[in-house]
Amino acid sequence: MSNFMNKIEHIGIAVKSLDLSIPLFEKLLGSKCYKIEIIKDQHVKTAFFKIGDSKIELLESINNQGPIENFITKNGEGIHHIAFQVSDVDEALKQTKELGFRLIDNTSRIGADGLRIGFLNPRSTNSVLIELCSNEK
Repeated sequence: MSNFMNKIEHIGIAVKSLDLSIPLFEKLLGSKCYKIEIIKDQHVKTAFFKIGDSKIELLESINNQGPIENFITKNGEGIHHIAFQVSDVDEALKQTKELGFRLIDNTSRIGADGLRIGFLNPRSTNSVLIELCSNEK
C-alpha cells in the first residue's frame, strides 16, 4: 500500500473560458482567484483558487494543440485530473511504477504554480488522470 501521497493538492478542471469560469468559481467558492498563469509548453492558461488546504485549478487551452483542447473536444468541460502532494515527485513516480502503474512522465518537470509535477497514465488508474506534485525545486 502506498503511503507517499500526503494530501489532495488540487483538482484540475478543464474549462472553455477562464473569463466565464473565474467569476463562477469565485461566487461558488466565496474566494478570489489568487493566480493566473500561462504554461506555454502545456498549451494552457491556469487559474487557481484556495479551498481549505487544497486548491482548484481551472485549465483553459491557449490553442488547439494541447491536452486541454483535446480533453474538452472529447469529453466537454469538467474534471481533468486529481493532483496529490508528495515529498519527492521523482521518487513517487518510481514507486508508482514499481507498484505496476503506467507513467506519462518518467521524470518530474516544472508545472503550474511553480510545482514539480509528474503524471500517471489514466489507462492504469481507472481512466482518472493522476498528477503527483511537490514544492521541491
